[in-house]
Amino acid sequence: MPRSSSDSTDKIRAKKKRFLAREERIIEKALLLLIRDGIDKVTVSAISKEAGVGKGTVYKHFLTKTEILMRIVLDYERNITENLRMGIEATDAGDPGAAARSYFKARLSNPSLDRLVQLLEVKLQGNEEIADKMAELHKLRRTNVDALNAMIAKLIDMGILEDVPPTYHYLACWALAQGAVEAYFNVSYGADLQDKQDFLRFIANIGITMGNLGQLRDNKVF
Repeated sequence: MPRSSSDSTDKIRAKKKRFLAREERIIEKALLLLIRDGIDKVTVSAISKEAGVGKGTVYKHFLTKTEILMRIVLDYERNITENLRMGIEATDAGDPGAAARSYFKARLSNPSLDRLVQLLEVKLQGNEEIADKMAELHKLRRTNVDALNAMIAKLIDMGILEDVPPTYHYLACWALAQGAVEAYFNVSYGADLQDKQDFLRFIANIGITMGNLGQLRDNKVF
């Protein structure tokens, strides 16, 4: 009996679904290994073993380990972008701290992942093999910056935020998140944190109101 076109379409869809699920599993297992063992110690062979697939199967999805690393960076940035989008929408709907809240939640909910992505980005800078993907990363960030500039300008006009260049506001949030993650893993300072998750929540709460009108003091520190 001849196979119907709908049967063929269903089989193609099922095959694609299995392919994408396997790809996600490869990335998931790669992440676990990278966080546990470090970037340089993780090989494609180790990833394939952890994912329960052959090494050749991994290469059907990613030509090199570098492509896997870049995919992790891009996935993380896409997650931040989506969180910021929802936060900006909530801010426009009347919640001034929503965008900052979304940003800190995206970055500080998993400090090990955030730290890994920071290290990966440094390692991948200037690698011609993934130049197009790195350009995609910077394009994502530029889109975020444009949206943040517009949102912050509105909050300044409304008298909610200090009247300084919008760049100061979003880079202050970035610097606070960066510093929080560094402190979390710092051998000297991190050892003093009895409850690291509570520390990250404290930082996030500071970040939500940081830059609000009336907080700026010109004490001429330098």
